[in-house]
Amino acid sequence: MLLEDYKEGGVDVGALDGIRVLDLSRLLPGPYCSMLLADFGAEVIKIEEPGRGDYSRSFPPFQNGFGYWHLQLNRNKKSVVLDLKSDAGRATFLKLAQTADVVLESYRPGVLKRLGIDYETVSRLNPKIVYCAITGYGKRGPLVDQADHDIGYVSLAGITSMSGEPGGRPAIPGILMADMNAALMAGMSILMAVRHAEQTGTGQEIDISLYNTALTLMPGAASLYFGSGFVAEI
Repeated sequence: MLLEDYKEGGVDVGALDGIRVLDLSRLLPGPYCSMLLADFGAEVIKIEEPGRGDYSRSFPPFQNGFGYWHLQLNRNKKSVVLDLKSDAGRATFLKLAQTADVVLESYRPGVLKRLGIDYETVSRLNPKIVYCAITGYGKRGPLVDQADHDIGYVSLAGITSMSGEPGGRPAIPGILMADMNAALMAGMSILMAVRHAEQTGTGQEIDISLYNTALTLMPGAASLYFGSGFVAEI
């Protein structure tokens, strides 16, 4: 079992000292969320699959063999390699989960249940556990199994139709709007759920949808549409 520590950078404030987060996510939204929690003192244990690990490890440019993307988003975290498809890997995860406050994940709906490490299973071992899933289109509905990228979420939400030149092509946002805002939404939701668990002794399951997050970025356009049927666009 490989254990690494990323300690460079970050703000060692300690406001979240004592909170343990098991981070099963990869790439951008989940790691950005757990990076913020780690910056303020939470103990974040990044759980990676054998072999490749988080894909961002291979994103150039590199420093000492590590991608800068990976180093930035995973500062102040610990990392452990677990094969969650094996009995030993699952057993180790469940042992860690009994001591954790939060599990953050970005798998497609149903994957953790098939692995035997879903919220229902872990909450029987640790009733205060908070599970936060960052999904594309949520855990219910016709698009639940559809894979997509940030541009797909913001386009379907209508953001791109409100950008660009009138009568011309829409402008693609210069940042990953759904990803970044979902990460912030997840962080805020996690802290509220942890506070609730501290007060009541009961955890909960959180579902942050990238598409739904994109929709929340347009309260003005949404109020026009739902109030009068007017579609705002350039």
